[in-house]
Formats: sequence, structure tokens, C-alpha cells
Amino acid sequence: MFFSLSKILWGFAAPANLLLSLLAIGGILLWTRWWRFGRGMVALVTLLFLVIATLPIGSWMLQPLENRFPMVTTLPPQVDGIIVLGGVVSPVLTVERGTVAVGDTVERLTEFATLAKRYPQARLIFTGGTGSLTRQELKEADVVGPILRQIGLDDGRIEYENQSRNTHENADLSFPLARPHETWILVT
Repeated sequence: MFFSLSKILWGFAAPANLLLSLLAIGGILLWTRWWRFGRGMVALVTLLFLVIATLPIGSWMLQPLENRFPMVTTLPPQVDGIIVLGGVVSPVLTVERGTVAVGDTVERLTEFATLAKRYPQARLIFTGGTGSLTRQELKEADVVGPILRQIGLDDGRIEYENQSRNTHENADLSFPLARPHETWILVT
């Protein structure tokens, strides 16, 4: 329930969708007795679109989140396991094209491979189902194998969790696979 509701609400609240909706409402108001308000609304939304399109506002907003925790520079000598979060591969495009379609977070997989080689005894977990409301049958963990093999990982060494649909579920469903009180690395 929470997953579906969050996806539906984000469809309306996503900045681009929200601005587009406001622009449409403003355009409609131009043909009513509230045409002055509509004109102001259209002008304001157009200005906001221009600002967002020309300034790196998304980067400015993400930087505090990304820099909230310091980057790990010293890794422990012994690691019992490594978990990598999904969100790297598009299961729909992968099935449609017949080849693994990766997105802009592919560095998760390369770091996963680097760490797996550094800690050859560590257990490996890939966690990623689908974030889609409509294509629940296509799971990221089910289609990521070829690219993991291509970057040098032994498929038999990796445990796949394919039921999670968001980061919260990644944690909930991966926790039982990992053993508490061990040293794990999370790649995200």
C-alpha cells in the first residue's frame, strides 16, 4: 500500500510534473474571468522552468544529501559481506532490447566488483526488485547477472534479493540474508 501510494503521489509531486500542471492550469485560466491570475501564473511557471533548465538546481539540492556522511577512505581489514543496492539496471529495457540496460548509477556495480575482488571470502548480495507499479514481474535482480559476470564476478558467489521495490524494502529484505554482528559494506 505504502509503495503504491508513494509512487502515485510522486507522479503528481515531482517538480517537473507539478510545474507542468500549474502551467496548464494557468493556461486554462487565461480563458476565464481570472485571466490576470492565469497570466501571472503562466509567467511565474515559465520563469521557474527557465531557472531550472539553466541553473544546476538539482545538483545544488543533492549536494548536502550526498555530503551528509563522509566518504569512507579506510576499509576494514576483514569484511564478512558486501551488499549492493539496485537501481542500476532497467529490467523493462533489458528485456525489450535483449541486453542489459544500465543507468547513471553503474558505478555501484563497478565498486561492488572491486570490493568483491578485494575481499574474496565476503558474501555478496545484490538487492533489487522493481520500482514499477505496472511491471511487477520484471525484477532487476533477475536480469543483472550478465553484467556482473562481464565485470568479472562469479555468479555463483552472489545472492540475489528480487522482491524489494524501494530502498526501505532493500534493507528489510536483505537483513535476513546478512548475519548481525558481522562487518558488512553497503554500496549505494
